[in-house]
Amino acid sequence: MATTLSTPAELATAGRVDLHCHSTASDGILSPEALVSRAKSQGVSLLALTDHDTVAGLAAAEAAGEAEGVAIVPGIELTASWGRRQVHIVGLNVDAAAPALRGAIEQRWRLRRERAARIAACLEKRGFSGALAGATGVAGDGVLGRPHFARWLVMAGHLESEQQAFKRYLGAGKAGDVRVEWPDLAQTVESIRAAGGTAVLAHPLKYGLTRTRLGALLEAFQDLGGEAVELLCGRQNPLQTADLRRLLERHGPRLRCSLGSDFHRPDQPWRELGCVYLPADVEPVWNLWQTSASERARGPLQH
Repeated sequence: MATTLSTPAELATAGRVDLHCHSTASDGILSPEALVSRAKSQGVSLLALTDHDTVAGLAAAEAAGEAEGVAIVPGIELTASWGRRQVHIVGLNVDAAAPALRGAIEQRWRLRRERAARIAACLEKRGFSGALAGATGVAGDGVLGRPHFARWLVMAGHLESEQQAFKRYLGAGKAGDVRVEWPDLAQTVESIRAAGGTAVLAHPLKYGLTRTRLGALLEAFQDLGGEAVELLCGRQNPLQTADLRRLLERHGPRLRCSLGSDFHRPDQPWRELGCVYLPADVEPVWNLWQTSASERARGPLQH
């Protein structure tokens, strides 16, 4: 079934919206086609595929969206640095073929390959031989990341669960938590904007920042050209959401609000596709996009 001729705002009211999710092109476990089918079953009418540092799954997602009647917003989630802190910036409505975005992706793939080799070396020292080949096999054509090492450790019988892998070896402060000098926030926002996209600060509550530091991040992001923040990313404490709204009013008054599940796999109901809604009294990010959904195949929506 073809997507009806609706604007993003109309699509957002016709069903659920999810502007942050992952497929096998990065660290999700569903193919882009299966992801879109699941989104359809969850009542999602407007979906952005935002794989980590890649747009490899977009063509398949767009074809599936056309068949399923789900409007696909082309997206990506770029890894960036803000000082010594790693942050994630979602690019929505990007031109996947733009040279600036392709360059940003190639840079991060190189950094990810270097990081993977260092993670594997750390695991080898702890007796897990064949870690790099194993994780690479799990990733397949997808972007190689720590979740693939975790899955390999379980599949190889070394550990009982991926959670255990992160708790012992791959999580923050553990041996496999290898520091990387990711491109900085300014460069990352510029890469997205140069690709015609909207830069969105992903899951701001997950960085472990104090309110003061989070306010500083919101201000810096806005000053650099960021246009939106994920007010909701998966199911979260309503008190935290209310506090984030207050921070946005104070430190990022020009930032629109986005939302997403950060879906990776079906067995995490708190990250199910379409599981959250924006409050009616905030300005949604899709108000920036005026072109009808029928023109999405001819290029990014117009701001």
